[in-house]
Amino acid sequence: MDTTGFLTPVIALIVWTLMVWIIMYARRIPAMQAAKIDPDTAKSPDGEWKSKLPMNVQAAAHNYNHLMEQPTIFYAFMFWALLSGVGSALIGLLAWVYVGLRVVHSVIQISAGPVMLRFSVFTLATLCLISMIVLALLT
Repeated sequence: MDTTGFLTPVIALIVWTLMVWIIMYARRIPAMQAAKIDPDTAKSPDGEWKSKLPMNVQAAAHNYNHLMEQPTIFYAFMFWALLSGVGSALIGLLAWVYVGLRVVHSVIQISAGPVMLRFSVFTLATLCLISMIVLALLT
């Protein structure tokens, strides 16, 4: 198995996550300045200051947080699959599908798109991740 090729979806999702981080701060800093929010008053992630930010600013931050959650399972699984020798071309393909669906999920969320569409894409990505794990366990 091509080790680098198998792990390429991992680096792709990491790069995407860093791009969302840039979008988050490119929106958040100007919005906080426009709303005259003192950064020292924004210590709590759920503080009152958040309600002063537009939805698109909050949506980018929420998506960044989401990229710190379920994808951690994906990262751990991909390295486990590689190190355990159960990585396959099918799992590699499903990894790319998972990454693609996570990018679509991000685009929908960052643009404050329809929640049910975002949920559907998230569900497909989760089913993809579950399928990868089941395939590995059956190997």
